[in-house]
Amino acid sequence: MNNIVFFGTEDFSLITLRALVEANLPVAAVVTKPDSPKGRGHHLTQPIVKIYASEHDIPVWQPTKLSEITDNIKALNNPVGVLVSFGKIIPQSIIDLFDPGIINVHPSRLPKYRGPSPIETAILNGDKETAVSIMQLSAAMDAGPVYGYAPLDLTGTETRAELYDRLGELGAQTLLRLLPLIMNGEVTGQPQDDSSASYCKLISKTDGLIDWNKPALQIQREIRAYAGWPQSRTTLGGIDVIIISAQVKSGAAAPGEVVINGNELTVGTAENLLSIDIIKPLGKKEMPISAFLSGHRSQLID
Repeated sequence: MNNIVFFGTEDFSLITLRALVEANLPVAAVVTKPDSPKGRGHHLTQPIVKIYASEHDIPVWQPTKLSEITDNIKALNNPVGVLVSFGKIIPQSIIDLFDPGIINVHPSRLPKYRGPSPIETAILNGDKETAVSIMQLSAAMDAGPVYGYAPLDLTGTETRAELYDRLGELGAQTLLRLLPLIMNGEVTGQPQDDSSASYCKLISKTDGLIDWNKPALQIQREIRAYAGWPQSRTTLGGIDVIIISAQVKSGAAAPGEVVINGNELTVGTAENLLSIDIIKPLGKKEMPISAFLSGHRSQLID
């Protein structure tokens, strides 16, 4: 196997990078975004793949412009390019430095859900199955030839974090299986059917604001899809909260109306009720709804 140049930035990227290293494949460099300020203190934070690469003595390249690493790539003598959740558009001039281009792990069954949020979108749409695609990177978003798929059944209970982990592991293992076959020419990429393509949007912080005029089932899917970030936020009885988990319950109440029955708190929606299981008041820890009610019942009733 030729030297591998790995492009990635997120936790999802790390799963594949770790698999490549643990399989003793020659990762010659990791390309990731520059360190960036995060959190309330805006402290300069290293990408997680940079931390892992540094711990394993793998050179890390953090170009402001990808053209800055052209000579570095050429010096590796025909390296293999692998990309997982990099977060930047790769120009064709960089893709062309690799043969057969850059190999990408994408967490959907392409051409379904091209774009930046396929995992969240599968949850939001209530899909019964998803997949990972091993594909050749192209200048057009997620439109390159596909080398292979690995399907994954969904139960309808997965959170964003759980599905990221499961698809991350599935993608890493599928890449390990296909990579030598791709490099030997035993597997070739098959063109996607562009007429069947669908696209998913970039998730924003405002997507986490709960709209109680939606059906309870859709709100419950949003809570699972946005778990971790941007999180599902609302105000109950004047208290700003994040809803961590909830269930759909038969019944009716005005959208946004809080209904308390013993240690159960439900909220009215456009269709059915949403029964809240775990909640997090802003600035406090997660707690079961019974604990939340014990401290705020009178405020919620008023």
